[in-house]
Amino acid sequence: MAKVLCVLYPDPVTGYPPKYARDDIPVIARYPNGETVPTPKGPLGFRPGELVGCVSGELGLRAYLESHGHELVVTSDKDGADSTFDRHLVDADVVISQPFWPAYLTAERIAKARKLKLALTAGIGSDHVDLKAAAEHGITVAEETFSNSISVAEHVVMMVLALVRNHLPAHQYAVNGGWNIADCVSRSYDLEGMHFGTIGAGRIGLAVLRRLKPFDVKLHYHGRHRLAPEIEAELGLTYHDTPQSLVKACDVINLQMPLYPSTEGMFDDKMLALARRGAYLINTARGALCDRDAVVRALQSGQLAGYAGDVWFPQPAPVDHPWRTMPNQGMTPHMSGSSLSGQARYAAGTLEILECFFEGRPIRPEYLIVDGGNLAGTGAGSYQLS
Repeated sequence: MAKVLCVLYPDPVTGYPPKYARDDIPVIARYPNGETVPTPKGPLGFRPGELVGCVSGELGLRAYLESHGHELVVTSDKDGADSTFDRHLVDADVVISQPFWPAYLTAERIAKARKLKLALTAGIGSDHVDLKAAAEHGITVAEETFSNSISVAEHVVMMVLALVRNHLPAHQYAVNGGWNIADCVSRSYDLEGMHFGTIGAGRIGLAVLRRLKPFDVKLHYHGRHRLAPEIEAELGLTYHDTPQSLVKACDVINLQMPLYPSTEGMFDDKMLALARRGAYLINTARGALCDRDAVVRALQSGQLAGYAGDVWFPQPAPVDHPWRTMPNQGMTPHMSGSSLSGQARYAAGTLEILECFFEGRPIRPEYLIVDGGNLAGTGAGSYQLS
């Protein structure tokens, strides 16, 4: 019998289950690159479209795990030496966490987790796991690559338009009973004709570029791996060999690269000073890519016209985090990849990975981050251990 420790975000404050706005969600069979969506052998423990990413939702895993004799512990209590997470971690075989409510698997915690064999991210992004320590301890790290990439890409497009068109303040005027047209439009522009650039053009970054192409913007990108010439031609992309070059050229800058030591704090005062005055910065990748206070200063000075994102550091963000109150921002809690549509895929992918793990079958390479003591699969092209 294995012990599976699952850390998920808390239930809705209005109670669980919620009253759903729709009766179903569209069926998606393949991702844009042709890869099939998660295909677990057994039945799902939920109906697609249900809220399964919270504690009571349990990712729909309880029936499967208990029917095979495994123990499932689900909690949202993940911080502090006496947290439920820490108490159960010492004898857990599998840890499941989310980027939205990360259980930070530090080297210290990994050292205490004597039985841990699999660290599984329900979603995309495994930087809350110390990958070097996981590799040294022989722990497999996996995630559901592509499961919610489109969910995040759609969120980016929404945030771009909300900032450039000044939607959020204008909406608040309407809610408050006002008709302040001059105030609303004094910061409202058309996106058409602007230069939009993404730093990181993997699954999410490329999906964002494809979705913005019809807006008649001029598209730019920088990435560790240059896209194929036919994709550059199709989208009319301008490639930049450094992030600094892209920042200087673009009106809207989108961050889509992984977080590792060399990218942490990349967007500091020096980088933001390179941007055009009045540029917009979007970040649905990781909060720690940006110097927290440098972003605040850039908004206060007008160097940035707006900042929007749903990623913070740490997560959940403290109540007094300055990004909650800085001017001209469109922040949300980390929700972009946890739409009910995205949840259906990453919960099904979690089940698929667990089936493979318990049955001794190979986990899909595209789901692997660390395996056999080193980076593997998607991890080999996206992360670094130092």
